Amino acid sequence: MTEQMLKRRLRPGGPWQRLLPGVYLTLTGTPTRDQREMAALLYAGPTSSITGAAALRCEGLHAPDSDTIEVLIPNDRKRRNVAFTRVIRTRRMPDQVVAIGPKQYAMPARAVADAARTLTSLREVQQLVASAVQTRRCTLEQLIAELAGGPRAGSTLLRRALADVAVGIRSSAEGDLRDLIKRARIPPPLWNARLYDQSGLLAVPDAWWADAGVAVEVDSRAWHLSPEDWQRTMTRHARMTAHGILVLHFTPQQIGNEPLAVVAAIKTALVAGRARQRLPILTRPAAA
Repeated sequence: MTEQMLKRRLRPGGPWQRLLPGVYLTLTGTPTRDQREMAALLYAGPTSSITGAAALRCEGLHAPDSDTIEVLIPNDRKRRNVAFTRVIRTRRMPDQVVAIGPKQYAMPARAVADAARTLTSLREVQQLVASAVQTRRCTLEQLIAELAGGPRAGSTLLRRALADVAVGIRSSAEGDLRDLIKRARIPPPLWNARLYDQSGLLAVPDAWWADAGVAVEVDSRAWHLSPEDWQRTMTRHARMTAHGILVLHFTPQQIGNEPLAVVAAIKTALVAGRARQRLPILTRPAAA
């Protein structure tokens, strides 16, 4: 098209609009998310892939609230950040991508790592990691590989979040509970340990003191992704109490706003549990 034809279509009140340099939407009105993602890929050029929050949303994962679309491009390609598009030049272009129609997205582990480097809150990074691992979109090993292979700049929070998951912390709320237990100088529990009775796997509580037979569960709807998940939590509680386990339930709000009450309840349960005969339950540490 000639420059004059473009100008006519892009004039105020005209039928087209310019989204990015060299990329035009042949419609009026506010562009949809799909249209903006397609525009970002067209601007970035061949082999580019969407990563970060936009790629996480494509997978149905928890993602930071951002209008920015991050796009991976080869390191030797020159593009600049413009409008809603943030360009990430990399020597590690993905070998595999998630293709949806004409668009392609980075795999979940890469998207988590790229998104984490843009965040300033450990809690948000923990939520990213927990969401991806819990829903099995990627493994801990894949996230560790992304951390090792990616740039060190901006990776501190991701490194800390992965360290939490490696010792069995599966959500930011559980991370808060671990910090609270450490500050209160309560003997450390096993995190996400697997408990067995004679018939097999009994439960995997968030925190477990084997010597006292005390389990703590962090109850948050954010980490029970469906009504079925919530029902399984209730079933697990009934199964543990039937075996004599003292089960305590705390919400993330209680851990954050009522720490003294949470600490007191745990200490009381530990004293009561240690005053009785040890439960015949086999304990195995959390699988990495």
